[in-house]
Parts: sequence; C-alpha cells; structure tokens
Amino acid sequence: MGYIFLGIAILGELLGPNLLKASNGFSSLWETLGSLVSYGACFYFLALAMKTVNLNVAYALWAGLGIVLTTVLAIVIWQESINMSSVVGIVLILSGVVILNLYGPGH
Repeated sequence: MGYIFLGIAILGELLGPNLLKASNGFSSLWETLGSLVSYGACFYFLALAMKTVNLNVAYALWAGLGIVLTTVLAIVIWQESINMSSVVGIVLILSGVVILNLYGPGH
C-alpha cells in the first residue's frame, strides 16, 4: 500500500509545479488553489507512504521521478528547452534512484 501512496504523492509532485506555472505568479485563482491543494495532498500521501517504505527509498523515488517527469512535462506542455548538462544530471539522479532501490538498506 505504501508504494500506491507514493505513486499518488508523485502525481501531486507533478501536478503542483505545473499548476504553479499556470497560475502565472499567483495571478490566476483556480490554478493557485489547485497548486496548493496538490502540494498538500502530495505531502500527505508521501507521509503515508513513509509508514511502510524506507525514507531513503521513498524520498529518492519521489524526488527523482518528480524531477524527471516534471522536466518531461515542462518540455512537452510548456515548450521549455533542455540542454545536455540537464540530461546528464537527470540520468545521474535516475541512476541514484535505481541504486538505492536495488542495493539500499531494505535489501
């Protein structure tokens, strides 16, 4: 069940910054409120996930997948550009997530 809660937390981590971007500096009420609700739900479900998922694994997955998927959404939805240094950084983050999941203290 912890990984289901973690998945929901990651979805909140994706929705929050995109709504924050859409709020145009808090000038759009519904996007601002949606962002705040999304972040609240994100942290709530992350806390629930950490009841059964190790902190280092939960946070690495939440942050790592959040960074990667938010970057993909920024490119696709907001037409933002990315450079090779950013790609290398993201690959390193994903490598860390994989290593933690394969060889972390829970294994």
